[in-house]
Amino acid sequence: MFQFVFSRAYCTNSIRRKWKEFEKTLGCAEEGHPSLGDPDWASYTLGVFICLSCSGIHRNIPQVSKVKSVRLDAWDEAQVEFLASHGNDAARARFESKVPSFYYRPTPSDCQLLREQWIRAKYERQEFIYPEKQEPYSAGYREGFLWKRGRDNGQFLSRKFVLTEREGALKYFNRNDAKEPKAVMKIEHLNATFQPAKIGHPHGLQVTYLKDNSTRNIFIYHEDGKEIVDWFNALRAARFHYLQVAFPGASDADLVPKLSRNYLKEGYMEKTGPKQTEGFRKRWFTMDDRRLMYFKDPLDAFARGEVFIGSKESGYTVLHGFPPSTQGHHWPHGITIVTPDRKFLFACETESDQREWVAAFQKAVDRPMLPQEYAVEAHFKHKP
Repeated sequence: MFQFVFSRAYCTNSIRRKWKEFEKTLGCAEEGHPSLGDPDWASYTLGVFICLSCSGIHRNIPQVSKVKSVRLDAWDEAQVEFLASHGNDAARARFESKVPSFYYRPTPSDCQLLREQWIRAKYERQEFIYPEKQEPYSAGYREGFLWKRGRDNGQFLSRKFVLTEREGALKYFNRNDAKEPKAVMKIEHLNATFQPAKIGHPHGLQVTYLKDNSTRNIFIYHEDGKEIVDWFNALRAARFHYLQVAFPGASDADLVPKLSRNYLKEGYMEKTGPKQTEGFRKRWFTMDDRRLMYFKDPLDAFARGEVFIGSKESGYTVLHGFPPSTQGHHWPHGITIVTPDRKFLFACETESDQREWVAAFQKAVDRPMLPQEYAVEAHFKHKP
């Protein structure tokens, strides 16, 4: 067939007319929902429209995907016809036909690693066409070596990790030949979230679990992006299967949001003690669901203290500012959290920080407490 180059305007209009016919195909094929505007890039070998950010990832797998700008590049007739006859919906039907319920689908706000591995899993490795390729994270058992940050010295050392659904635990060992694990993390109370900026590595993963009703952090990474994302999805799979047993009547849609969670808000604030007469001290705060934890350093293993933030029906309130005559704070923008037991005072450096923290706290306060959260509240120990 004779190939020739269309004018840019003709090609752009031709492509746009086609994809406007199918509202569900609007947006980036990798983001799972319509974007705010039309995507300006397309893969003419896969037949999908993508955003600028995802186009860079597609370029890194040229053996699978070749991309062009919808607005700036010239398109030949065959490329336009291929796009017109395929599209985002057709690609999802093929390349996402067997995505496990537990597999994490990244959003535009997720780190580069998660988005890149999602795209590679779909098109390069075709993991969601051939379920046998999902074995690394769906088998119920996984072991390997990860770089783990030392609790006291901050040095990353290679440690053996074992995930076993049968025992309902993630374990790690300080020595390769160790008989007993250094720590046993129950799947029931485990969470994992990618924190590349915080950890200082593009593959950095933060794993948290409960130890004596307090949160314990460990920070890990692997040099291979696929390896660490496989670990992440293996942890989600283990959580999924645990919750299926714990809540036999729940649907997959009910369980998936509980598999792992990103933090509602993190950053520095100042705080004072329970008597509100001590000086304010700068601390790193993490809002994890209803647990507000504070640390001397963002990479500390244990929080200096934790505050449970319940609902307004249970007597919790969030206020802008401080009580009268509050002293000792260096940062000017105050927040007061009123609980049934006491008031907690925090200071933010900027007004925008204050607004964001108040919004995060208010979100928790406005949400009615679940039955199991009352049990957490009853056993929660407020630490100064």
